[in-house]
Amino acid sequence: MIAGLLTTAFARADRPEAQKGLEPFNSLIGEWRGIGQPRRGSSRGAWKQTAEWVWDFNEEEVAIRYNVTDGKLLSNARLTFDPESQLYVLAVSTPDEQERRYQGHLTDGKLTLEAEPDDEGATHRMTVTLLNENRTLVLHEKREENQQRFFRVAEVGYTREGVRLARPGGGQPECIVTGGAGTIEVTHKGKTYYVCCSGCKQAFEDDPEGIIAEAAERRKEQQSKEN
Repeated sequence: MIAGLLTTAFARADRPEAQKGLEPFNSLIGEWRGIGQPRRGSSRGAWKQTAEWVWDFNEEEVAIRYNVTDGKLLSNARLTFDPESQLYVLAVSTPDEQERRYQGHLTDGKLTLEAEPDDEGATHRMTVTLLNENRTLVLHEKREENQQRFFRVAEVGYTREGVRLARPGGGQPECIVTGGAGTIEVTHKGKTYYVCCSGCKQAFEDDPEGIIAEAAERRKEQQSKEN
């Protein structure tokens, strides 16, 4: 019992750093329309899918969920960040009910993640490229056991559905939880705040005073950096 409480305490202590590590993906939060293409520039074998990225908070950790509808390569995934190892971890479920665990780094706007070899010795790789607030690419690749290089399985090109993200200095509301684009109103003690998704709405409602205090500290740190 004591060990379990200690594990939870350490996890909670790491939450601010874990959330900070995930903040570069604020631009993904929301709904997207996607086109999957096995071959770049060719409609042969292409398909349509939709996706939603949403913040996911619980007592032990913070994550971003990636839920896909009508996808051929992925059904849902959960992205976390480990402050100690500085690694991103993506737990994936596929349409054929396989489970994969990817890990990797974010470099120059590209999150490159690689999974351990599967039962057949094949290694899977995913690369999420953050092009801009309205365009994102997710590349799926695979390397067979006897191969040296990865080959393309398919790439999904996403276009944002709905509201554009807030930009610094743009006068648009910011999410009180993460600092992303605030599109949903919430209230506390008669004052209106904004959140970016259902996950952040739940987090705010669970602990509004704590969230407001964290946001104030975040703004204070940002102002100190600017000065």
